[in-house]
Amino acid sequence: MEAGGVADSLLSGACVLFTLIMYSTGLSDLRHMRMTRSVDSVQFLPFLTTDINNLSWLSYGALKGDGTLIFVNATGAVLQTLYISVYLHYCPRKAKVIQTKSTQRLSFSLTIATLLTSASWTLYGFQLRDPYIMVPNLPGILTSFIRLWLFWKYSQGRDRNYPLLQT
Repeated sequence: MEAGGVADSLLSGACVLFTLIMYSTGLSDLRHMRMTRSVDSVQFLPFLTTDINNLSWLSYGALKGDGTLIFVNATGAVLQTLYISVYLHYCPRKAKVIQTKSTQRLSFSLTIATLLTSASWTLYGFQLRDPYIMVPNLPGILTSFIRLWLFWKYSQGRDRNYPLLQT
């Protein structure tokens, strides 16, 4: 196998691995919702936007015939739909939004997973010279850095402890 072929395979594998890890971060939210029978401290929007994103990328992967895109986005669409279903099952009729200067309700693991996933897909798109893969993942990198900054700037609350980010 050529050096470029090995690099392509490794990058494709990294994209799949990081993406599946990112999708699995929702399992802790799923477990929390089932144990507490509530959606307290679980964010709905990431599930919804990721599901829509997966369905869009699944369509693109099918049009392009890219097995990597098809596999990860089909898996993601199934998992995100499961997370949404469980969320809606336990969601109270009225939700209150409390604005605080705390990152207690942000998922640190999802932030790291999103950064790694978006960066690997951006590199994958760069390697293929495909801006349709590269460009849509740039916001994931940017928003991950913003969230990391928020974790550094604001306290995480009693439930979370991230000593590496505290000064």
